[in-house]
Amino acid sequence: MQILTPFFVMMRSRQLGRQFRDIERSIRALPKRNRDRLSTLSLREIGQASRGDFPHLYGTTPESRYLPWGQGTDVGYERACSNNAEVALRGIALWLAVAYHETKNSPHTRLQLQHRQLMQLLRELKEIRSNSGGHTVDSWMQETAVA
Repeated sequence: MQILTPFFVMMRSRQLGRQFRDIERSIRALPKRNRDRLSTLSLREIGQASRGDFPHLYGTTPESRYLPWGQGTDVGYERACSNNAEVALRGIALWLAVAYHETKNSPHTRLQLQHRQLMQLLRELKEIRSNSGGHTVDSWMQETAVA
């Protein structure tokens, strides 16, 4: 199995890299308000995944738990490609959460690079949220009610 491990890591890294580029492109195309919302959803998904026994398998069906990696990124990516904005946002958040946990403590250099890119994107989302000046859904609703 040790002979095949570098091959599996390379294939997984390529798959995550391709998906990451599409996810990043989708995030950058979102309006500011949706990016702020995505930041909240992503944080929630990462927290939900970390509560499980195997956070990197979050979003994977129980009968598929013995695959080399989980299906959470594939499910999230598929949803992220949806034409429905709500489904796409939730899919992006799922993908970010699962990819975060999958690459977090990886001993493989390729996956560590993926984790750094992912952390940079998550940091940008966090900065967008903190730069929104404390605009929460409640304050947004108050502003539209006054206008």
